[in-house]
Amino acid sequence: MRIISGLHKGRRINPPKNLPVRPTTDMAKEGLFNILNNLIDFTEINVLDLFAGTGSVSLEFGSREALSVTSVDLNFKCVEFIRKTAGDLGMKNVIVRRAEVFNFLKRPPKQPYDLIFSDAPYDMDGVEMLPDLIYDKNWLNKNARLIIEHPREIDFTRHKYFEQLRSYGKVNFSFFKQV
Repeated sequence: MRIISGLHKGRRINPPKNLPVRPTTDMAKEGLFNILNNLIDFTEINVLDLFAGTGSVSLEFGSREALSVTSVDLNFKCVEFIRKTAGDLGMKNVIVRRAEVFNFLKRPPKQPYDLIFSDAPYDMDGVEMLPDLIYDKNWLNKNARLIIEHPREIDFTRHKYFEQLRSYGKVNFSFFKQV
């Protein structure tokens, strides 16, 4: 796993092998961030990374100097790995929270975000409810984006805020935007 661009471009991150995660592949992550390069200014956004796992996406946003990146994961070892790695890299913009994501999203946000990325386990029940939960609780600023990584068996194309689908092998990203 590596950081693709920004302050820590090319830096390898080596998470412990015993983490219960399926990290976003470097190829898919690179494709995602190539799209985002044309849509947003990283230095002007607050990001929420749900089911953060190894922190690969959080650390990428941190390296690209997002204003803030909040990483949320339930697994203690994942949370500690992200916290330690962000600290070792001097990323003061990365904040790590240990929480069950669905419970975390049920409460109103302290601040809405400009971009939310979610990479739930592919076999997790309820992933298809994430867009409604996020939009109903006003977790996003106006014109902000939600991106959900998911298997091809899940189809978000009929959701009212669905914008586009991008596929990279078995990895699918559904983009949402409320205008």
